[in-house]
Amino acid sequence: MVSTTSTPDSHHPDSLTLEVVELIGEVVARFHEDYEEAAAEHALTGAQARLLSLLCLEPLPMRRLARRLKCEPSNVTGIVDRLEARGLVERQPDPADRRVKVAAATSEGRRVARSLRESLRFAREPLAGLSEGERVALRDALRGMLGVV
Repeated sequence: MVSTTSTPDSHHPDSLTLEVVELIGEVVARFHEDYEEAAAEHALTGAQARLLSLLCLEPLPMRRLARRLKCEPSNVTGIVDRLEARGLVERQPDPADRRVKVAAATSEGRRVARSLRESLRFAREPLAGLSEGERVALRDALRGMLGVV
């Protein structure tokens, strides 16, 4: 008997793989739309919100921020300037090399980033409708796709 299930191959993906790719694209588009709206509610651009979120994880030098955001360092400088003027970010000497400045989120910046994250609506209800086992399976599948252990 011949199997009717096809296995994905990198040159000719099967219809299930193509459908999953389309669904991932739709999820990404909706997430970005929701993220931009949430940022605007906090009077931030999407780029400002992403930079602020990164700085809530750790202070970073401008060049590393630019690499993480996939943009030019001069763009990052402008974004940091605007966030600094609002009291959300501050420049500090790098403890490892005092000649280098790092950008760091202020306590107000961390509060705004947390509020922004909490205001993201997309996927909250659909994810809440999944069982814990389904959410774990989804998380594990996404980690697998990203190569994150």
